[in-house]
Amino acid sequence: MLGFGLAPSTQPAQDLKTALTDQGDQEQTMIKPAFLSSEESPTTIGHVFDTPIVVKGITGLPLLELVAWGILSWVAGHNHPEWSRANIGTAGALTALILFASEWCHNLAHTAVAQHIGKPVDAIRIAWGTPLLIYYDINDQNVSPRQHILRASGGPIFNALMVPICWLGRCLTRERTTSRYVADFALGTNIFISSMALLPIPGIDGGPILKWSLVERGQSPQGADETVKKVNLALGSGLAVATGVGLKKRHKWLGVAIGAFALTSLAIGLGLLKEQK
Repeated sequence: MLGFGLAPSTQPAQDLKTALTDQGDQEQTMIKPAFLSSEESPTTIGHVFDTPIVVKGITGLPLLELVAWGILSWVAGHNHPEWSRANIGTAGALTALILFASEWCHNLAHTAVAQHIGKPVDAIRIAWGTPLLIYYDINDQNVSPRQHILRASGGPIFNALMVPICWLGRCLTRERTTSRYVADFALGTNIFISSMALLPIPGIDGGPILKWSLVERGQSPQGADETVKKVNLALGSGLAVATGVGLKKRHKWLGVAIGAFALTSLAIGLGLLKEQK
């Protein structure tokens, strides 16, 4: 998911390819984000659901987890100034753990579904501690529209299933305790991911779901891309309004998050961003 690695990533259009050395001497071409060198191969550190997990240099370090711990500790202290430093640090660590566990499990759910239907993800790249799903060809003709839709649905389904579990955990905790704070965060995180992931934005799950639903109904992949582009122009405008409302009502973090989606959606609608090819 935009920081949540939820489907083929959205990047400025350009040819971004590198070699992924598999077992043996065979090499395959892997589409990768622009900030990676195309001159060196990533390192395979393991496999999950028939998918290689790869890292590239120091970008494999869990830097974002450490940054999130600091930020979320500050947020916990701001929300509960009466807490001790130990409680604040614990709350920050646990909420950071939940955030990244939700994101990782979201992507692993995509990977599990892809493996189950016989169309596995080409690679999972770890970028500063977060997973990025890699597809060699986002318009792979060997993957049916229905299979594209199923692959994109795995993550949101996982987070949606976690919502009632998190709600139950919340009911078992006492108000104004660290455990209630963490349970509230877990519930909100999974509601947010499962809902925002379904926005029809290329690069997150709702984009491929909409695109391949249109293809399944008879549009060409290129025609479906144009339809998705028009949808994003309208969606981005609506999200921009929602951002303003959120900020006005002092829901600062929610407003900032929705604003990021609004900017991405508008950029796609205006043709400034395109899916990797």
